[in-house]
Amino acid sequence: MLITHDTRCALDTVVDLVNTAPEDNATPDGLPDVAALEDFVRNHEISDVGALSEFDLSAVCKIRGRFASVFAAPDARTAAGVINELVAAAGTTPRLTDHDGYDWHVHYFAPGASVADHLAADCGMALAFFVVAGEQERLRRCEAPDCRRAFVDLSRNRSRRYCDSRTCGNRLHVAAYRARRKEAAG
Repeated sequence: MLITHDTRCALDTVVDLVNTAPEDNATPDGLPDVAALEDFVRNHEISDVGALSEFDLSAVCKIRGRFASVFAAPDARTAAGVINELVAAAGTTPRLTDHDGYDWHVHYFAPGASVADHLAADCGMALAFFVVAGEQERLRRCEAPDCRRAFVDLSRNRSRRYCDSRTCGNRLHVAAYRARRKEAAG
């Protein structure tokens, strides 16, 4: 599957956005205030965003939950329904642009759109490409029992199981190794 630069950026953004949500009552929210949202926007180089407010924060947290449901969708039809709602509500307006030193690419949000509509349109379309390509199963959650972070499996054979092989994957492999050693020592 060919993934353009802007689609990859949108995928990284939606994954990071979904992963800001608290996993449980003990986990802090990754977007607790407007300053955190401003940092998120700056770190992800989200263009054409004006001053942010509590209203923007609330709207982004709402679409974050909708995006999370795409990663939890049991099938492509369910994922497509959520994506269609997100993109339609954002008032999608595809247009070509070449800003900030990037070559021509497509933005799906309308000029002057809120940050929530911007994210819903661009990130929603990035996820839509996966559903259209029959690759919805690549939108996953980490299989580590104590981690449910979202990720997009871009491995060639669709075999990625953990959000990060150096942390979650390695931790589980070490635990399994120690359990086997303990059982063998017996």
